[in-house]
Amino acid sequence: MCNGHHRSLFRGSLSPYQNSIPENGDASVVDNLRGRLEETELRLAQVRAREAELSRLLEEMKRLVSVMEILENYLKRQYTDRQEYVKNIPHSRCFNVKIEVLSNIKSQKALCIPR
Repeated sequence: MCNGHHRSLFRGSLSPYQNSIPENGDASVVDNLRGRLEETELRLAQVRAREAELSRLLEEMKRLVSVMEILENYLKRQYTDRQEYVKNIPHSRCFNVKIEVLSNIKSQKALCIPR
């Protein structure tokens, strides 16, 4: 990225290695360099603004990921708790519920069968 960068800033009569303006005081070279400096400063300000916006978005995304992790952990805990609850229901209770449901189904079928 930096290779060739200096050449683009010095398209006038100055070489990248000269430290001062030529003695003939060529005003157009100075104006050219000032214009390029203003453009560079403007681009730098735009890049910094974009960087600030991206940093803000990154922080927002980090907060969103954090909230999602909290929700994921909550849902996992709820799921585990319900699994434990179902596992700990006494089998006789489950069995009785099944018998009641089955007896209701049988009695309904018995009512539907013509005699």
